[in-house]
Formats: sequence, C-alpha cells, structure tokens
Amino acid sequence: MRTSVIAATDRARPVGGRAGFARARRGCVGSPPQDFPRRSSVATNDRQAREERSRLRTYQARQEVHRRSVRRRTRDNVLAGVGLVVVLALATGAQLFYFSGGPGAPAAEPTPSPTPSAEATEVPSPDLAEDRTWVGALTLNDTSLSIELDGAAAPQAVASTVTLVDSGFYDGLTCHRLTTDGIFVLQCGDPNGDGSGGPGYSYGPVENAPADDVYPAGTIAMARQGGVAESQGSQFFIVYEDSTIPSDAAGGYTVIGRVTDGLDALRADITDQGVADDAADGAPVRPVSITSFIVE
Repeated sequence: MRTSVIAATDRARPVGGRAGFARARRGCVGSPPQDFPRRSSVATNDRQAREERSRLRTYQARQEVHRRSVRRRTRDNVLAGVGLVVVLALATGAQLFYFSGGPGAPAAEPTPSPTPSAEATEVPSPDLAEDRTWVGALTLNDTSLSIELDGAAAPQAVASTVTLVDSGFYDGLTCHRLTTDGIFVLQCGDPNGDGSGGPGYSYGPVENAPADDVYPAGTIAMARQGGVAESQGSQFFIVYEDSTIPSDAAGGYTVIGRVTDGLDALRADITDQGVADDAADGAPVRPVSITSFIVE
C-alpha cells in the first residue's frame, strides 16, 4: 500500500522539480488565457469610445447650428424681399398720386379723385337718377348757388351724387382746389380734403362729356384720376369761367349739371380771392366749406 501511494504521488509531480512545478502552475487552468483582454486595454477602449461619442456630439451640434443659420438667413432674405416690395409699392403709389391724383397734379386736368376708402360700399344704381332733372341748392360758406342735375344725360353720376347728398355726405366738406390759369375750376367734395378721398366706392365710365372739350361757365362735372374713367366718386368741380379741358385716354369729364344762379357771387366771394401763396393751382386763399347741399 505504501509503495502504491508513493508511486501515485510521483506521477502527479511535474518533471523538473520545483521549477517545473512552478511552470506547470503558471500553465494550469486557473491562470488567465493568453487571448483574454488585459485591464489596461479595456480602459483604453472605453476612453476611445467616449472620445468617439464626444466627437459625434460635437459634429451633430455643429450641423444643427449650421442648419439653424441657413434657416435664419433664408427667413431674413424673405423678410428683406417683402420689405423691399412694400417700399417699392409705396414709392410707386406716391409717385402716381403726386403726378395724377393729388395737389401736385398738372393744372391742365381737374384733380382726379378718389382713392376709394378701405370699406367699399355698393355703387348706387343709375335707376335712382329717375331719368329726370333734379333741382337744388349748394351753399359754399355763405354763398348760395342754385343748381340742376341732369339725370337723363348722366344717370350713374347723378344717381351717386343724389344718394350722397341725401345721406348728408357732403355736409362740412371742403373745396380744396382752385385753378386760375388755363382752366378755371373750384373742386370740392373730398372727405380727406386733399384730392385723395372718396365715398368708399368708385364708378365709370365717363358720361355726357363735351365732344369739343369746352366746359362753359357754370358747368358742374365729376373729377377723376387721370386716364382712369372708373375712378369717379364724390369729388366734383364747378367751372366759374369758360374752360377748355383736354380729354385724356379715358375721355373727358362727366358733366352732371350746371349752376343756374349765383355764379357771380361765387366769383366775387371765393374765386376772385385767388390761390394761396399766389399760385395758380392749389388751396383757395379763402377757405371754402360746403355748408348745405340739397336736391329734389
């Protein structure tokens, strides 16, 4: 039995003595395999992964900043374009108004009128003119003029004028323009007082314009924008001396009636006083208001 135990022990002992035994222990199952990652390698890989993620986040952040910058530039360009269009439209409108619709209009044309107001109303039916002559009185300051309106010759314009008179539209409005050279007219009926206003609608075409462009003293006609027949509204002019007013692309000016009495008083009280600043076209020296306007 003893011999057997020794033999078994001798077989288990590695060859080479203690050194061989140590080498055997280093190669036993309990030692780490040669291909298993070392602790330092794991740390290095983790650090590289974090750096990669950091670089990715930085790249993504830069991309987002770039995208926002592009969107902002696009928005700013759009806003700048819209602003430019608005400025150009306003500038164009101002030029058109100055040369054809406002106080700066050439003396050769009675000021066009009326840029319709924002809340447009319906144009009165020509049937309201009743195909007849209307009689009435127009008082400027304290000067009373007897008038008649020809509903048969200018049904649309007379229907509009009668409707505005009946509504009290003209009460207190001014006569903002007087011309004293070439043509001789006193222009009234603008709620803005500068040639730009109207009743909230406009109409056309031109009716009952003289074929020879001659407007006798006492004529009452509708003002309009130069070259635009459908721009008639509330503004009218009274011819206080015979005048030749050239037609334009839209034709002449719609004659709605005439002053039958009081023209001499109009000249003495208002037109003979002249234009402010010794001009030939502009505001009357003596301010003029419509104190009464009636027709029947």
